[in-house]
Amino acid sequence: MNENSKTSEDSIDLKELFFSLIAQWKVIALCVVLSLICALLYLRVTPDTYSVDAMVQVEDSKGAASAALLGDLSKVAGGLPQKSPADAEMEILRSRLVLGQVIDNLNLNIVIRDNKDGLFNRLVTHDTNQLDYRHDSVLYRNKQSSILIKKFIVPDYYLDKPFKIEFKDGNTFNLTNKDQVIFSGKLGQENKLNSDKGLFQIQINGQGNLIDQSFTVTKLALPTAVKNFNDIYAVAERGKMTGVVGLSYLGKDPELITRTLNNVLTVYHQQNIERKSLESKQTLAFLDKQLPELRKQLEDSEIKFNQFREKYKTVDVNAESELLLKQNIDLEKLKIELQQKQAELSAKYTNDHPLIRQIDAQIAEINKKIAELNNRLTQLPETQRLYLQLYRDVKVNTELYTTLLNSYQQLKIANAGEIGNVRIIDTAVEPVKPIKPRKLIVLILSIFVGGFIGVLIALLRNMMRTGIKDSTQIENELDLPVYATVPRSPVQETRIQILKKKKSIPVLAVKNSDDIAIESLRSIRTTIHFALANAKNNIIAIAGPAPEVGKSFISTNLATIFAQSDKRILLIDADLRRGYLHKYFNQETAPGLAEYLNGLNDLPQAIHSSQVPNLDIMTRGKSPANPAELLGSSKFKEMLEKLSDMYDYILIDTPPVLAVTDGIIVSQYAGVNLIVARYAKTQIKELELTVNRFEQAGSKVNGFILNDIQRGSNSYGYGYNYAYAYKANKDD
Repeated sequence: MNENSKTSEDSIDLKELFFSLIAQWKVIALCVVLSLICALLYLRVTPDTYSVDAMVQVEDSKGAASAALLGDLSKVAGGLPQKSPADAEMEILRSRLVLGQVIDNLNLNIVIRDNKDGLFNRLVTHDTNQLDYRHDSVLYRNKQSSILIKKFIVPDYYLDKPFKIEFKDGNTFNLTNKDQVIFSGKLGQENKLNSDKGLFQIQINGQGNLIDQSFTVTKLALPTAVKNFNDIYAVAERGKMTGVVGLSYLGKDPELITRTLNNVLTVYHQQNIERKSLESKQTLAFLDKQLPELRKQLEDSEIKFNQFREKYKTVDVNAESELLLKQNIDLEKLKIELQQKQAELSAKYTNDHPLIRQIDAQIAEINKKIAELNNRLTQLPETQRLYLQLYRDVKVNTELYTTLLNSYQQLKIANAGEIGNVRIIDTAVEPVKPIKPRKLIVLILSIFVGGFIGVLIALLRNMMRTGIKDSTQIENELDLPVYATVPRSPVQETRIQILKKKKSIPVLAVKNSDDIAIESLRSIRTTIHFALANAKNNIIAIAGPAPEVGKSFISTNLATIFAQSDKRILLIDADLRRGYLHKYFNQETAPGLAEYLNGLNDLPQAIHSSQVPNLDIMTRGKSPANPAELLGSSKFKEMLEKLSDMYDYILIDTPPVLAVTDGIIVSQYAGVNLIVARYAKTQIKELELTVNRFEQAGSKVNGFILNDIQRGSNSYGYGYNYAYAYKANKDD
């Protein structure tokens, strides 16, 4: 192996690679067609998927002063990222608090499937099934029938487990799980059953031909239903720190997904308002309890005070008594305010929270001061003390009742006007066009995928062909000339199929004399003529290292080309085992060479004329038991010497050299020995062994013929140009 061959092996010929892909365009086209068919089937069985969206704005609940302070601090801290006000709301939108209520509102936890609605059914028929979720029922309808599930309550044990509904007649049904009947009931009425697993409450209505129908119904557990909901439900903030949240929901029914997403908005908005008004409700509950008691205390204190005045007429109150009275009233008012604040904070915090404990301490301190004032009042004269106590009760109860009544009215107004901190900007609108599958994109991608797979297969096939792909490789490795490179012919491609049908094979040089393969063979006539000038005889032996390299094709057409140039040609089929040259000329195998060498026929009887003028053929005859001995006999040598004087050229098609020794035996009698190699199939090592066999037998290999060159290879281009250049010279 020389340096040039090493360089050719290490480099990649992009031009040859490109043309090898073009040569396999049928494989690539087949992959593209198959990919398109798969894409069309996918589009056929895949239902359209629609998408709806909505938008919610989350407002920051912080005050202006707090927001300004945070803004200043963020600047001082170097612009550290702050938490978006929408982060918590997005988690609430995905929570079971919201989605669980939506699922219960629309019965999305009930899944119905038609057992006959398989992949093949969707492929051959148009999908007319309809699944409608309502707030009070779930309806499933197909061409033949429909079922309406108004109630489907099963024990927790059977959640997420499929039930097969089988209709025995028009009035009863069975629910089976794992081929076991779990529940039986009547259509059109509520059925109850207390089993060892729990309570069943099921009501199913049906119409149409139900006996031939079979459905599968599954009641989903809340976590499963929420997970399934979140799989086709998306919540994301629009922009950065904007507080605007976008919602999207996917589904096959445009009306259902629109209704579902709008229900999500409604439930979320209601819970947000309820959360914001929870403090007001807590305070109102406290006031609802306190106001009747204060009113009764006020009425009782007024009655006692009036009775005292009527009894003792009037009593003057000095300055000290008025001061004690005012302090007592102020402490009672402060105590009520602290109790009201305590009720508000209890909606947010537990009793151990510092704020709650602080208020408790303040109330205890006020109670202590009130007790001290009461002790001071006891030191006054009896009549004055009683007067002050009664007057204090009336005054305190009046002011407390008035203050709490005002607070109650204000909270009522505030609670009625509570709108929460979220605002629904866009509600869901029923979509018109589906978002999936994108048919045009799927078809375009299928073309690219099919082309990619086809190219990949072509490249793999090209890599698997480790045989000879360039005539220069033979010349560099073996230092022998390549007489011709024969391109692949469309007629030649069908040769194997014709052989399988056991029909006659057309001679390409006769049927298609302008074929490029024939033009390539014409180019070696001059080369063979000069080779025979220095040869010992006019016998040309055509051999090959292994079967199926195209020896018979080359021998037949080369002999025909010589005959068409007004030369007397004899073509001998020396492959006594499996030769099939007789099929090219529509002849029988016997009588032939084997019969002549065995002495069963004379030489004229073994030679047959063909439909090609100046061309005779000697078939192989019936396969003998000792072909090598017959070809090595003196009779075969004498036959060749005798026939050499009768014909201008004798072409012998020999058996594969590496398979049997017959070809080496024949080569000893030939003046020119040509070896046929097949493109991308014959290995260079096979040719080396073949040449060694010839040299060991004392025969000389004159050159090679590289057959079956595919379009795009360098060898093909060389043979193509050379052949037509020769034709042009001949025509001139």
